[in-house]
Amino acid sequence: MLSMTRRSFAMATTAAAALGVLAGCGEGKPSPEALAAETAKLNAWLEDRFKFWVGRSPISKAYLGIKEDMGKWDDISEAHQQEDYELTQKDLADLKANFKPEKLDDAGQLSFRLFDARLTQEIANFKWRHHDYPINQMFGWQSEMPSFMININRVANKDEALSYIERLNGVPVLFDQIIDGLKLRDGMGVLPPKFVFEHVIRDSRNVIKGKPFDGDKDSALLEDIRGKIAKLDIPDAEKAALTADAEKALLTSVKPAYEKLIGVLEDQAKRATTDDGVWKLPDGEAYYQHMLKLHTTTTMTAQEIHEFGLKDVARIHGEIQEIMKKVDFKGDLKAFFKFMLDDPQFYYPQTPEGKAAYVTKAQEVINAMTAKLDEAFLTKPKAALTVKPVEPFREASAGMAFYQPPGAFDGRPGTYYVNTYDMKALGTYELEALAYHEGIPGHHMQITIAQELKDVPSFRKFGNNYTAYTEGWGLYAERLAKDMGFYQDPYSDFGRLSMELWRACRLVVDTGIHAPQYKWTREQVIKYLTDNTPNSEFDIVNSAERYIVMPGQATAYKVGMEKILALREDAKAKLGDKFNLGEYHDVVLKAGALPLTVLEERVAGWVKSKAA
Repeated sequence: MLSMTRRSFAMATTAAAALGVLAGCGEGKPSPEALAAETAKLNAWLEDRFKFWVGRSPISKAYLGIKEDMGKWDDISEAHQQEDYELTQKDLADLKANFKPEKLDDAGQLSFRLFDARLTQEIANFKWRHHDYPINQMFGWQSEMPSFMININRVANKDEALSYIERLNGVPVLFDQIIDGLKLRDGMGVLPPKFVFEHVIRDSRNVIKGKPFDGDKDSALLEDIRGKIAKLDIPDAEKAALTADAEKALLTSVKPAYEKLIGVLEDQAKRATTDDGVWKLPDGEAYYQHMLKLHTTTTMTAQEIHEFGLKDVARIHGEIQEIMKKVDFKGDLKAFFKFMLDDPQFYYPQTPEGKAAYVTKAQEVINAMTAKLDEAFLTKPKAALTVKPVEPFREASAGMAFYQPPGAFDGRPGTYYVNTYDMKALGTYELEALAYHEGIPGHHMQITIAQELKDVPSFRKFGNNYTAYTEGWGLYAERLAKDMGFYQDPYSDFGRLSMELWRACRLVVDTGIHAPQYKWTREQVIKYLTDNTPNSEFDIVNSAERYIVMPGQATAYKVGMEKILALREDAKAKLGDKFNLGEYHDVVLKAGALPLTVLEERVAGWVKSKAA
């Protein structure tokens, strides 16, 4: 598989046969009217199940912009998870008992397959639910709680302010459930590596710094609720009373909850080891293969992915050497990397003005791309996109850049977050590619176009649970910008290649960390990334630690990009003058997120119909 050309890569079978049943044809096939009627029944059932599952999650409602249960948190207890598992099994049984693919039209067959696949995956995931690290430096309620309150929990009136305060008072129950899960995993021998605890304990303490906890400056949460209350059209006396209630909730509910969590984390840190890979966990090898299959939607083994990564790193190094010739650089590849890392011309200053300038430039790049979208897209997103810096309370351990989807029902824009904590990690040569990946034509287009689809079941509009598709599209978007004439500065084109190189290195280091035949340490990962990429020390360390706590996720980017690019090139070869790039992108984007196999089938069907 690793030695395949892009075209042959496109035609490879890449996911489990479980996704497979399609309707047959021939005698006795239902009429178009009967197919449409049965599909309408399926869609109504799927919509009912979507509403049911969203109804079990106040947090999901908030992200979607549905203003219900605004004072509640999700129930993440063991009992609730067991109940979810049993309900998922029932949904799968009901789907298969009540609907048959051969009685559905093409759109209905696809929805059937995708819901079947999703339920089957969730049932398979349940076995491994205690193999994760629910508190780590990349995600977890210790940082998600304040981030959610600040960025998602909106306050438009007095009742919503009261709900905000109710949520603050509900933090102890939420954190008790987290602690129960941490202790259960501890008993199983599932603890994150030692370095994780320093990060999460620090981040947890940061949340309870400032007023009303200590000092004179408002904490992030008090600043947020104070600001939201100040904007309400209510008497000043009511504003003062609400703010006082919020301060009380922070002191009597939020602070004790964090202190209790910190105590548990400090205790577990004493037993944590420096073993970094999930090979150390019970049945760790099988768990890692499960995670690779989950994230890539392929059956590629760890060794295949590792070797693919090594070859791709070598290829990209060669393309970077061509850039070096263009800019007349004298020296070897490592010297060029050092030049790009050290030369101040490639960085904004580590000042408030420098940070603001980067964010402004990123918005300008996105605006320029938006103006040219008609060259490559028939369908564009309606929801707005904004660029924001990562908040100070989480910037020390958050990723370099990430995307928050828009609120589908409340008008909240999509947000491209840039982490300006260390401006040396944000080379201007990568600014373009990063903005294209996270914003337009990357995640914002893919996710928002899916949310805005008509006549498609909601679970497909909001189901970005195929990492190879979503992150593959983001990486493909970086390359697409090159095809559209961007990256006119050779250094910016180097930035594109350096980001693709980074994703190729991820194939090597993720498998290196977690596969039992390699057992790489954190230090080995840092050395490999230092030797083979131009990234900063902060970025390398931050990323190495990310791959350790998120096994398999980092492998999806290149696998997905290769598929989307290979399918495009294969379609161009087969269709010749009939190939239309905008139509191809519609085929890729206008069904929502897909397993790579299903995407391959959709493109093949489009090619066949165009060629006829």
